[in-house]
Amino acid sequence: MAKLITILLLTLLAVTMVLAKGGHHHAYGPGSLKSSQCPGQCIRRCSKTQYHKPCMFFCQKCCAKCLCVPPGYYGNKQVCPCYNNWKTKEGGPKCP
Repeated sequence: MAKLITILLLTLLAVTMVLAKGGHHHAYGPGSLKSSQCPGQCIRRCSKTQYHKPCMFFCQKCCAKCLCVPPGYYGNKQVCPCYNNWKTKEGGPKCP
């Protein structure tokens, strides 16, 4: 019985470690994406705005440069400094 409990605990520990390394967890931050992931992440990011086309255009441009799209539909830009700090000529935010 003690061997069975030990095996179950080791299995649970192994599964926990795999999930922590990226099983179902999506990491955010600089360089967290491949360029092929940008369209899907920008669709998510821009899905709730009424300005879908410009949001998609700028999001994909920013993602291609930064390889990062913040979580959620708005805000949270602090997790992607490149995305957050890229400004327009007028000084406004370039990335949605």
